Amino acid sequence: MSAHDWKNIGPLESIPRSGSRRLCLRQAGRPIAVFRTRDDEVFALIDECPHKRGPLSEGIVSGKTVTCPLHNWGIALDSGEAVAPDEGRARSIPLRVVDGNIHVYLPEPAVEAIA
Repeated sequence: MSAHDWKNIGPLESIPRSGSRRLCLRQAGRPIAVFRTRDDEVFALIDECPHKRGPLSEGIVSGKTVTCPLHNWGIALDSGEAVAPDEGRARSIPLRVVDGNIHVYLPEPAVEAIA
């Protein structure tokens, strides 16, 4: 992972606890959502439920899961895996917090701005 592939998307405090933000960036043509738990853990997923591509960024964050707003599927934030009995996976995106700022791993060729 090259240092220039990490994109600073802003301060941790810009995402509310137990909340999320949809980024104005895409990975492989798909939108990205960043989630913050009540305990200040952060995770990034492709912003599509594996069931019907519902916007996970509009779901409710509880603990380390987000509930899809379309059909109530639970998705684990740390892995992207659907919570049983549902099956499927939302792709996770590596991220890190550096000096209070969130950095997501987005290799240059895969990054597109949302128009």
